[in-house]
Amino acid sequence: MLSAVARYKQLLSSALARYFPHTTAYLRAEREAAQPRKPARKQSKKKSTGNKKASGRKTDSGKPGPAGIYPGTRLKVEDAHVQAMRERVAQAVNARLIGAPSDEQWAMILCRAPLARIFAGAGSGKSSTLVLRVVFLLCHLEVDPKRLTVISFTNASCSELRERLQRLLDFWHYPHDARQCVRTFHAAMATLAKENLGNPRWFEQLDDPSDEPDNPLTGARLRPAQQRLLRQTYQHAYAEDARFRALTHRLLKLPAPAEPAKGKAKAPLDACKLTGEFAALPLFELLHGQIDFAESLGIRLDRLDVKTLDCAPRERDFIEAMQRFQLHFSALLQKQGLISFNGAFAQLSERLSSDGGKPGPALLALSHLLIDEFQDISPQIVLWLQAVHRRLHAAGERISLMAIGDDWQSIYGWRGSSPELFIDFDRHFPSRGRSKSTTLLLGTNYRSIEPVIRDGEKVLAEVHNKQAKTCVAAKAMQPGDHGVRLIQRFDLASGLPALLKEITAQCQHVSQRANADRTAVLLLSRRNEPLQQVRAQLDKTLPVRAMTIHRAKGLQAEVAIILDDCLPVEKHPLRNALYAQCGFFAGSYDQAMQDEARRLAYVAITRGVSRVLWYTRKAQGATQCLAASRPIAQASG
Repeated sequence: MLSAVARYKQLLSSALARYFPHTTAYLRAEREAAQPRKPARKQSKKKSTGNKKASGRKTDSGKPGPAGIYPGTRLKVEDAHVQAMRERVAQAVNARLIGAPSDEQWAMILCRAPLARIFAGAGSGKSSTLVLRVVFLLCHLEVDPKRLTVISFTNASCSELRERLQRLLDFWHYPHDARQCVRTFHAAMATLAKENLGNPRWFEQLDDPSDEPDNPLTGARLRPAQQRLLRQTYQHAYAEDARFRALTHRLLKLPAPAEPAKGKAKAPLDACKLTGEFAALPLFELLHGQIDFAESLGIRLDRLDVKTLDCAPRERDFIEAMQRFQLHFSALLQKQGLISFNGAFAQLSERLSSDGGKPGPALLALSHLLIDEFQDISPQIVLWLQAVHRRLHAAGERISLMAIGDDWQSIYGWRGSSPELFIDFDRHFPSRGRSKSTTLLLGTNYRSIEPVIRDGEKVLAEVHNKQAKTCVAAKAMQPGDHGVRLIQRFDLASGLPALLKEITAQCQHVSQRANADRTAVLLLSRRNEPLQQVRAQLDKTLPVRAMTIHRAKGLQAEVAIILDDCLPVEKHPLRNALYAQCGFFAGSYDQAMQDEARRLAYVAITRGVSRVLWYTRKAQGATQCLAASRPIAQASG
């Protein structure tokens, strides 16, 4: 009987949360904030019989996890703070600087937890809410601006956040330059490196005129100066290291090398195709790319025993070649006074873990962190964040962390990121005692109509590891609006004229639509090649933007048009071995990439406001689950 009652209460609670999401989120946050925290239990004075090193928490894998450092006590938010913030926000709304926050957005803005995780769905207004959260901390709770940093993932997103924040700080008459507190991970790390590693020069910024380090998640190709250094490393390793020379010939499937005079051997420049990679590349570039991936997983190649890896001989040979190449590359960088981003993250993490000195300004600036797009962090960033906050905690500094993101929009697994790190947040960033992070949801979508949102959710049905949530549409439908319309048997070579005609028709439709988005059409694809073909023939006067899905995350248009065949993911045995070695993930790299393909489709679909058109050769992968529930158009031309 009790179980039936409990089940009924759960169903009723779920129904109320679904139909009244704003009120539910707000009341939940207020209820959590009002609950008094139980005092931590005193440590037992019994003698320990176990290993002292195993004093941390146990993770799901059974290994000791990090001990909690975040305080269980709430931030001191008084009624006067809340009232003053609400009144000033109302004035900013009347001045048309911002939109009025919803109840669930207010729950994030006024959150009292020193450790909070915010699941912010697509189109939920997280950027404007994040900016208001910063204003509340600085202007009303009087957090020291020299101890607060907002992390966004790219220089472009940082620039947008700074502009929004500066407008509001000026409106609040708060004398602070927003440029001082909004940074990328790499810019914040670089500032810390100046303080601890002697102001290094960056390998990633060779031939780059920009002053502030950007996040390499943008996936830019290596520049000429970087390629020259890698080629120089490759030649030196080949000439000086007989074992590397033998491995090179194996990987390139060349006859065993002759034994030349020392330092005289000339390295072959044949391209190498690694199983799981899209294209063959020069071996030095391929080695560097996989080294970068391994380091982003927090793996120290110089400490890795290749014989223990569960992989085939070819992958074992490749990883050994990575180790030897990295040894020569690190020596060359050091000789030229350079360091890589990955190298600096690793060095800083180790130094902070062993340093007992007084924190400097760059480290103190990371005391209170608000991190946007948290679903895109890598294990390497997790290790660095842990080291930063543990060092500050050990120095007696008060710390806080608010992580904002959406695991459904995690699309950088090919660079080492994973939504598992966000989903398992409390495992990696534990509170003291029995406390856990406060979890809030921004579940209202202010961008897209209901059918677009539901179709986006359908493509995620088979994703193995995700946070369950239901998004609610705030935007009303108009006549002619629709979710995803599939156009199958599409071939760009023969179908380009019909596609261009459709793009023009959609632009005409948007021009007659009331309150239409500024961008009429967003043309999306996984790859640049089809976009370039369309751009070459497209009327330049049309309000159309064409870009890869990765670059379009965070953008929107009235109509989204997707060009993607949803090709199955090729297995990648080398990365599977590295994934298993790092110890952060439950599944394989292959499974992670299958899930990521679905999340990439979700990101593409939810760029559309009122219409989505998807052109594909045939329904497979993400489009297959949509095909069963709608009529399918056939491409003409």
